[in-house]
Amino acid sequence: MSIPAEQAEAAALLRRLAGGDPPVETHISALFLGADRVLKLKKAVDLGFLDFTSLDARQRFTRREMALNAPHAPGLYRAVHPLTRGPDGALRLGGEGGAVEWALEMARVPESDFLDAVARRGGLDAAMQDALGDAVAALHAALPPVGGWDAPAALARVIEGNRAAALAAGLSEPRIAAWAAAAAAALDRLSPWLARRAAAGAVRRCHGDLHLGNLLLWQGHPAPFDALEFDEALATVDTGYDLAFLLADLDRIVGRSAANRVLNRYVARSGDAALVEGLPLWLSLRALIRAHCLARTGDDGLPCLAQAEAALRPVAPRLLAIGGLPGSGKSFWARRWAPAIGAAPGALILRSDEIRKRRHGLAPEERLPPEAYAASASAAVHQELFDAARAALAAGHSVIADAAFLDPAMRQGIEEVGKAAGIPLQGIWLEAPLAVLRDRVAARRGDASDAGPAVLEAAAARDPGAIAWQRLDVTGPMPTSI
Repeated sequence: MSIPAEQAEAAALLRRLAGGDPPVETHISALFLGADRVLKLKKAVDLGFLDFTSLDARQRFTRREMALNAPHAPGLYRAVHPLTRGPDGALRLGGEGGAVEWALEMARVPESDFLDAVARRGGLDAAMQDALGDAVAALHAALPPVGGWDAPAALARVIEGNRAAALAAGLSEPRIAAWAAAAAAALDRLSPWLARRAAAGAVRRCHGDLHLGNLLLWQGHPAPFDALEFDEALATVDTGYDLAFLLADLDRIVGRSAANRVLNRYVARSGDAALVEGLPLWLSLRALIRAHCLARTGDDGLPCLAQAEAALRPVAPRLLAIGGLPGSGKSFWARRWAPAIGAAPGALILRSDEIRKRRHGLAPEERLPPEAYAASASAAVHQELFDAARAALAAGHSVIADAAFLDPAMRQGIEEVGKAAGIPLQGIWLEAPLAVLRDRVAARRGDASDAGPAVLEAAAARDPGAIAWQRLDVTGPMPTSI
């Protein structure tokens, strides 16, 4: 959609100020890319779901875009400028007098720094995935809860709106009808849970459009930008639903392992393990949105439609527990196996080291003093792990419990979680020669475990009792799935 004729003069000015290149256009905006800045003009259009035809609306939503995004990427969003007329009658950026148009100024970011580009060139590695989970957790933590929100009714409107949009985009009518029925049934089951989450503060005025193309590298770290500014209701959602768009995008573009790692990092930072109950419906909705958006551009959207359908099919949950001495590779193998276990995007990993750090308000890689590992503190950590595992299994989501499990009582505790859920525990005990473990522990950097050589020696000297779990020597061939 081209720039409306009434904005031609403003567009010409912004183009000259940016260096003369034609703008990059979307349906609702024109971006004029300069050497070190971008000038963004909202188009005077009415698309039904938004109306920017009045100057007041363009001012209001330009300012809203600035207010929503600036806190999460300081310096990326610079200013909102009025376009006014000078004494000679020529249009200018800024100045006194009444505004005839509005523009948003942003810093220029290389196209290679947008995370969809990073992902497509294979740059979204494990460290970047962890940083991405951290960024989204920080975004959501900074947002105030929205009270009095009818989350089930809001999601019902989203389902219906996307059913209609999918049909309008030309997607298969029988498949969309079947999808809508399955989504409505899922919402019916989830409604009491969604209402409880809303009452507990999980509904916030979120980003609303959190896919890889709306995240970038800013000052060396992933940062969200371009939050949905024109529809407060559409962006007022459960934080888990906001996250789900990113997880669906990661699954589609990078792969299940990336989506699984970001999910688990987000949970490690936020503590919101309960969100997995909503993931089947949320992921399905996000995939369907992508399907009909692609269909409108000439792509058939069928892989995303298949993703939306698959997300709503029940998958029997599993419970694994991985134990062993420090350095045996528990977390490495949990991450390796998790993506292929259970419903998308794979098993929830509940790691005792991460729970312990979160209880102290620390990032996983920050270190704790020895008193944080007292028996009473460890019992509380394991109880939180058991409670989260119990809730996830009840919701139908698979779990990997990652802890040393040197204490027989802790092994019994996780076994009882499985019995209560009617799901047999698959216990895995990782082993390696003590010399190998010493080398691994000594070489470990940037990990959630604080276990050093002294802790390893003390743990190795303890009698863990009879180990009935499957023993695996990590120095030999290991299964790629389990």
